[in-house]
Amino acid sequence: MKLNKKLLAIVLAGLMTMSVSGLAAEKAQAKETGNAKGAVMQLEQKWDKTFPQSSKVEHKKITFHNRYGVTLVADMYIPKNSKGKKLAALAVAGPFGAVKEQCSGLYAQTMAERGFLTIAFDPSFTGESGGEVRYVASPDINTEDFSAAVDYLSNLENVDPDHVGIIGICGWGGLGLNAAAMDTRIKAAVVSTMYDMSRVTANGYFDAMDEDARYKAREAMNAQRTEDFKNGSYKLAGGLPDQRPAEPKFFSDYWDYYKTPRGYHKRSLNSNGGWNVTSGLSFMNMPLLSYAEEIRNAVLIIHGEKAHSRYFGEDAFKKLKGDNKELMIIPGASHTDLYDRMDIIPFDKIEAFFHKYL
Repeated sequence: MKLNKKLLAIVLAGLMTMSVSGLAAEKAQAKETGNAKGAVMQLEQKWDKTFPQSSKVEHKKITFHNRYGVTLVADMYIPKNSKGKKLAALAVAGPFGAVKEQCSGLYAQTMAERGFLTIAFDPSFTGESGGEVRYVASPDINTEDFSAAVDYLSNLENVDPDHVGIIGICGWGGLGLNAAAMDTRIKAAVVSTMYDMSRVTANGYFDAMDEDARYKAREAMNAQRTEDFKNGSYKLAGGLPDQRPAEPKFFSDYWDYYKTPRGYHKRSLNSNGGWNVTSGLSFMNMPLLSYAEEIRNAVLIIHGEKAHSRYFGEDAFKKLKGDNKELMIIPGASHTDLYDRMDIIPFDKIEAFFHKYL
């Protein structure tokens, strides 16, 4: 697939951003959620997901903190009639720039219907979770977010700490594999329609960026750092336009999810204001998956046959070793089909995989 340089820049910015909503909303959200362990948090109590609530599970909001002191907010889903049982547990996150009210919550609720205790969490600096400055991503801190979720799950009375796994979706697939390479407590990991965010940020889509293009991107982001410091605020990059783009196809697929009732959510970066302009800097120099070949626990990588991002999953799978690693390609599926298409997401396979390895 060939993209001209201007279009390539727009598309790459789109993944790290997605449509401007303004710093006023950013500051209001930061004020509401707080940013440290013990902070007072005003959490939404009504059901505000992009999917219907299940009668088969119990739902509640919970909070926990990571090693950087950021308070993370999650939705917990518990199978009904499981009182007194020790359950296998799953932490779910993604896509990159989404919130727990979108497809990570759908995955979490569905897996709870199938007998697992699950949490879908908002990553640091996004959604209802804490952290200042808002709308910034970090390969280190976001990998830590997964391990913080494992900390929390491993200490629940109704969870068997030797049976904890994770599900990472889109950009959180690569971060999930990075966490699995670091955190031996993650006994099994499923990554769905994954992105390697460090690779796409440093190299562009389909590895089309060269050193000169990368240098220009660094120049632009570092110039913005100077402006942000002077202004005392952080500029948002913007992304998805108000009108549906005709090309490339995968960008219009993103629009169909994030900008329509199908997947729109008021707290989602991808539905509204996007990441701040400088958010991609650390991903350029800190590649994820450096030690993926050392993951000893089980991994299942799921990708769509027609997904533009398929090469991320296939190349990640090539790094993995051992007979407990699987790659599953879904015939005819696009990248975003694996966000919420219940007729396409292979939940039977995911359930069987976790039953086998947890």
